[in-house]
Amino acid sequence: MNHPTPLPSESAVANPRDLTPFRDVDTWIFDLDNTLYPAHTNLFAQVDERMSEYVAGLLNLERDAAHSLQKDYYRRYGTTLRGLMLEHGINPDGFLEFVHDIDHSKVVPDDRLAAAVEALPGRRFIMTNGTVAHARAIAERLGVHHHFEDIFDIVAADLVPKPHADTYARFWDRHAIDPTHSAMFEDLSRNLAVPHENGMRTVLVVPEGTREVFREDWELEGRNAPHVEYVTDDLAGFLQRIMARPRQPIEASR
Repeated sequence: MNHPTPLPSESAVANPRDLTPFRDVDTWIFDLDNTLYPAHTNLFAQVDERMSEYVAGLLNLERDAAHSLQKDYYRRYGTTLRGLMLEHGINPDGFLEFVHDIDHSKVVPDDRLAAAVEALPGRRFIMTNGTVAHARAIAERLGVHHHFEDIFDIVAADLVPKPHADTYARFWDRHAIDPTHSAMFEDLSRNLAVPHENGMRTVLVVPEGTREVFREDWELEGRNAPHVEYVTDDLAGFLQRIMARPRQPIEASR
């Protein structure tokens, strides 16, 4: 039997043209950095630089040593902040203010994405390991901020980042979200494991050019993991394809 050739923006993990699992989704959850805006904007590189600068000043390290330690904490603890809190007992407020003091002007309005997000039925959220202020600044520049019900940030998560299971549970409880009727969009495969285990539709966003920008090798791994149901290099286009399919009425699906 011949199978259709997978679209370049979607993974062979799931049938790339079978989007029926989204037909009864009524809650849409999006990561922020390198997900809602394209990775080639390289905005997070500014945050990354600020984190290295903070670590160097805090621990009196050379820039390269501070950068290596920062990345080690990021990989082991989910965020550099959590590593610094657990290993060095820092106060998070000063860190969060310092590292998110960046130039957001590289983010430009994305009318195509705004229209695609607006068309999604039901509720929409941003769930980020950053701050509300950082997320709002980006969402406003993209032109999508008014399409989201809430931004769940690292402070709302009690400073425990994704991919910790308790953080997802806290988010779901706060907004009375049923994961089995939800979809999660992320740029890191590991952050989709818990959503998948709890019945969410999971989509890994890996725009073209990701490897040419500031990303660690491990951040690009896992696109073929069992917990990744779909992979796309075009978030707006993927959302448009979901909405182009006949949908099951939400009330009838429950």
